[in-house]
Amino acid sequence: MTKDLYVENRRKLAERIETGSAVALFSGQALKKTADEKFPYAPNRNFLYLTGIAEEQVILFLEKTEAETKETLFIQRYDELKAKWNGETIAPEKASEVSGIREIRFIDEFNGFLHQKIQSGSIRTLFFDLEKDSFEADYSAGGQYARKLKESYPHVSIGNIYPQIAALRVFKSPEEVAQIRRGIEITRDGILNLWKNRRPGAYEYEMEAEFDYILKKNGVKDFAFKTICAGGKNAAVLHYVNNDQPIQDGDLLLLDLGAQWNSYSADISRTFPINGKFSDRQKELYQIVRLAMERVFAAIKPGVPFKRLNEIVRETYAEELVRIGLIEDASGVSKYYFHGVSHYLGLDTHDVGSRDQDLAPGMVLTVEPGLYIPEEGIGIRIEDDVLVTETGMENLSFDIPRDVEEIERILAR
Repeated sequence: MTKDLYVENRRKLAERIETGSAVALFSGQALKKTADEKFPYAPNRNFLYLTGIAEEQVILFLEKTEAETKETLFIQRYDELKAKWNGETIAPEKASEVSGIREIRFIDEFNGFLHQKIQSGSIRTLFFDLEKDSFEADYSAGGQYARKLKESYPHVSIGNIYPQIAALRVFKSPEEVAQIRRGIEITRDGILNLWKNRRPGAYEYEMEAEFDYILKKNGVKDFAFKTICAGGKNAAVLHYVNNDQPIQDGDLLLLDLGAQWNSYSADISRTFPINGKFSDRQKELYQIVRLAMERVFAAIKPGVPFKRLNEIVRETYAEELVRIGLIEDASGVSKYYFHGVSHYLGLDTHDVGSRDQDLAPGMVLTVEPGLYIPEEGIGIRIEDDVLVTETGMENLSFDIPRDVEEIERILAR
């Protein structure tokens, strides 16, 4: 990734705020697990989108004046003893090289810096990332700082920059799409390795390990999400992640997994017979899911409402499931299909952005119809990642086999 991407992202954000406003974004830090151990650190994705820096305890401050947009990055000071234990933190030169921000200061100066800005009266509104999942959820680092700031400076106007950044992140640059493509390539290789080493009677976690090996071998540092490797009836649970049961001969194995490359996610689902051959019933249901997928593919183009894609799946299932006698009428679809067919994909696997809008070029989204029939011990989901283009869509994961005949042919080898 080049610094030009982050420079351009900040320029676009600055266009969305008024003169006399400022934005403060925090990279965050790892939460404590127990004793002296911490959970793995993941940078705040909005901070990463604007700076390219994936390091703890860094702050971006962006101020829009009448003359210019001033950018300052606050990083940790070098600590010789800590460096001996944990390695060096990012140096000012490197921080500037990665982000394209010239003004680099230290994080212990931030409170004094902000105090002077507030006292001078040059900032009318100070924006933070105030994302919250629910009323009960707490804020991330930026929101917690905003709460303390309001206590100390009750006259300061606080704004939420999250919606503006989310709207920008919906549209991927060619450089961002290239990272997703690479994640998909590695995911494909992992799936093929898992297929190559499949065997009835293996535990789900053994199959998962065949995928993990390829990712680690290719330098992947993190997964897009916790792998779903669900055999038989377990596949009827949408987010099954225990992966600790044996896979019986005759079972379908549902995979929902993805590599993360340069912090961008791949998200792929494939369902296949562990013994290499679909039964007639499995094939019948699988082909219905494939039909829904192809109808969604055909519909994707600029101007189509995002929510229309899921309507297409439900309409397809209403026809097909009645035809095979699984349901009596359209009201029965929800019993066997209970999620959406698409979400945005990018720095987050379920990426940010409103779904109450029309599709437009530059959006990357998943297409993942599924059918879940626990009474038959069957769960099927097929998922690809697509890019909306000027005239339609490009399937970024086109070369990961998804058709019955091709899957059976590969498994037979």
